[in-house]
Amino acid sequence: MKKCMFIVVLIGCLFLITALAQAQVDKIIDRFLPRGGPEIRPEDLRIAQLEFSPDPVREGQRISFHITVVNDSRNSGIITLAVKDRDEVVTAVRDVRINPGENRIDFPETNYRLSRSDTCFTLEVAIDHTRRLTELTKEFCARRAGSGWTLADQGVSRLYVEDLTMNPDPVTPGQDIRFKVRLRNDGRPIRGDIRIQDKDQVVAQVEDVSIPRGYSDFQFPYTRRYTFQTLDHCFTVVVDIERTPYPVDAAKEFCAKPMGWTLRP
Repeated sequence: MKKCMFIVVLIGCLFLITALAQAQVDKIIDRFLPRGGPEIRPEDLRIAQLEFSPDPVREGQRISFHITVVNDSRNSGIITLAVKDRDEVVTAVRDVRINPGENRIDFPETNYRLSRSDTCFTLEVAIDHTRRLTELTKEFCARRAGSGWTLADQGVSRLYVEDLTMNPDPVTPGQDIRFKVRLRNDGRPIRGDIRIQDKDQVVAQVEDVSIPRGYSDFQFPYTRRYTFQTLDHCFTVVVDIERTPYPVDAAKEFCAKPMGWTLRP
């Protein structure tokens, strides 16, 4: 009997020692390799950009939403995201992995129809399969234009002319001229007409072109209408979006010098 009790006590002591040892190991691991708990928090996330395609979207067209989520924490996590119009879920993606920094997320196509003159979207997020939903408060509003609803105008003010060249250069009076513009778009992808002007005179124009985010080169057709006549020929670039002209900021002034008429430095 005493021998049995001794064995039971001995086994209990072994279990206790093992449990204590495991607890110490877990503490060491947790100290150097933190684990457990939510990896990211709602306040770590912000929506840098929301767009849909096509843009503009016309009545009856299917829409695809695309967003850029910025994770300001050092951790990764799994989230579920929903695009909402007021209380209605427009489209959603589930179990998307979010890494530190910028993350682009493409939503599945939806038959959602925009019906009001202006529709504002918000994003709702659930982190790591929790039931607690958090709304990312920034709104993105689509406005109704002549050809449909668009989000594109929100980025129009962030267009810049990086370079303007012409061919031939130098040019002599009477020669056909072809211009090329390099634009930088720091906003949303847009479509529009691009024209080069000398004061109020339209020198060259391209119509209904796509202006993606980042740097793009646009080659203009040869023009015979424009001739260099005065000593002052300085060019500006204008982009028309939905028939609204937007002057584009230039990194420098582009003026042709009367030395064989050149834009070169």
